[in-house]
Amino acid sequence: MSEKSKLSNGAIYRKTFCFSLRRLLLDLIALIILIAATVIGFYVTGQSLIGLGIGALAGIIIFALLVHFVGYMFGAAQIAMMTKGVTEDALPDNIFEAGKQEVKDNFATVAAYFAITKMISAIFGEITKGINTIGKVAGGGAAGDVADTISGIIQVVVSYLESCCLGWVFYKKGQNAFKSTCEGAVLFFKNWKALIKNLGRIFGLGALSLIVIGGALTVGAYNLLGMFPQFVTAVSKAVMEARPDLDLSDPTVALLVVSLLLGIVAWSILHAVFVKPFVLVGVLRNFMKAGIANPPKEEQFPEIEKISPKFKKAYAKSTM
Repeated sequence: MSEKSKLSNGAIYRKTFCFSLRRLLLDLIALIILIAATVIGFYVTGQSLIGLGIGALAGIIIFALLVHFVGYMFGAAQIAMMTKGVTEDALPDNIFEAGKQEVKDNFATVAAYFAITKMISAIFGEITKGINTIGKVAGGGAAGDVADTISGIIQVVVSYLESCCLGWVFYKKGQNAFKSTCEGAVLFFKNWKALIKNLGRIFGLGALSLIVIGGALTVGAYNLLGMFPQFVTAVSKAVMEARPDLDLSDPTVALLVVSLLLGIVAWSILHAVFVKPFVLVGVLRNFMKAGIANPPKEEQFPEIEKISPKFKKAYAKSTM
């Protein structure tokens, strides 16, 4: 990686945004199906609470299947192309097809992809806990409190670093994916202090998008749902059954709570599509820069094995 990149973070974000748009379309289709199934279940059963629950459950299952088993391709291909952008300072013209091909070249099946991403998530979770434990053992109560705080902070950015680890797997094309996963975990463990310097941007953009986008969506949902009071009442009853400590008997409060729920769901989709990829490019650039400048070595693996059984399992798979 050159000192001065030809492709800025913004340029890579814009060039890879085609994946985000397709994910948005898929998410919207899934969300519409979820809402439609819930509404249909409610009205088909004579506006009953049971019908609402059955419809919502059916909608959630379809939503999860679409987003999980179809949407993975868009997310993985975007990370693959972002990795190429930050490491090679160039991106192919037909970036969408190139991204999909990159995923297919690295993962022969959907199961292989999810095996790696599940392993990455498990290892990073254990390392985060390990950092906390090491801090407590080393310094007692005071250090333990500090370690808890640090662990909590790391947890905020760990999803980004998991994506970076997947980027490392794409970068080490041709190498066993489990070994690349282990190398990515070493990079996380050795460089987490430097990697969380993007924390301010993550918190700042996250808070801004929640206030602006989430607020606008909640207001829109409030005005829309105000035209369907019976539906809001049914949803509020379902919420009160799940959380008896919440009193949503007041129609205005019920409308506000349901609007907030829908607003947050819609915001999480838009945030993941528009904001997270922009932040990810910067975090990924720092991650790859650290890995290329100081490549992880197998002699560093035993240190991670002490705090992560999943890491040891991944390393064993890499040598099969």
